[in-house]
Amino acid sequence: MLRIFQALLFVGLLCLWYALTETGIMPKFFFGEPIVVFSTMVDWVVSGDIFYHLGITLTETVLGFFIGAVLALICGLWFALSPTASALSDPYIKAMNAMPRVILAPIFALWFGLGIWSKVALGVTLVFFVVFFNVYQGIKEVSPVVLANARMLGATRKQLLRTVYLPSATSWVFSSLHTSVGMAFVGAVVGEYLGSSAGVGYLILQAEGVFDVNTVFAGIAILTISALILDAVVTAIENRLLKWRPN
Repeated sequence: MLRIFQALLFVGLLCLWYALTETGIMPKFFFGEPIVVFSTMVDWVVSGDIFYHLGITLTETVLGFFIGAVLALICGLWFALSPTASALSDPYIKAMNAMPRVILAPIFALWFGLGIWSKVALGVTLVFFVVFFNVYQGIKEVSPVVLANARMLGATRKQLLRTVYLPSATSWVFSSLHTSVGMAFVGAVVGEYLGSSAGVGYLILQAEGVFDVNTVFAGIAILTISALILDAVVTAIENRLLKWRPN
């Protein structure tokens, strides 16, 4: 029933958008036309043009997401379990997290060129800190009683990592991954804005250059649908790995 109401709300918003643009309350030049936006998306799919550009953007997104998440998991575990490393790196981690990382995009373009790796690098920087702090906090939240009991039973450091620390951090990790999907897309699209010859961000940039707001909205819709699909994949993996978690 909830899904039905959600679908009805979506249809209602589309109808409102159509009504406001058709009556001139919202100028079509600035807000587009939902029918034209949908038609543009259908044309892209039927012609197959969108799949090449979407494939490039998804490749950049998935690589940035995966590399950033793995690095964050390793560093989060290391710093959480090593007080010395955590104390030494704390001001630098906070400084890098406070820096608006989108401004690194031109530097990455200079270092890695205008190919996919400059977009991947930007995506990694955006994903890393979201996952890192959740992993770090998840490890720190492990119950001291559970740790003490495990040590009394003779658990080694590796066994503690596998049976206590990682299960404790898993919920925190997946919570951060849902946010990180969107951040990885941001990295890919911003990088494509600054310099690329393909990708959905490139299509949106070209449309903005000729004030084609309908194509801009079509590109945004394609990116949104793709992000929702990736988020659904993360949710499916999360539900499979966390079967023990109460609903």
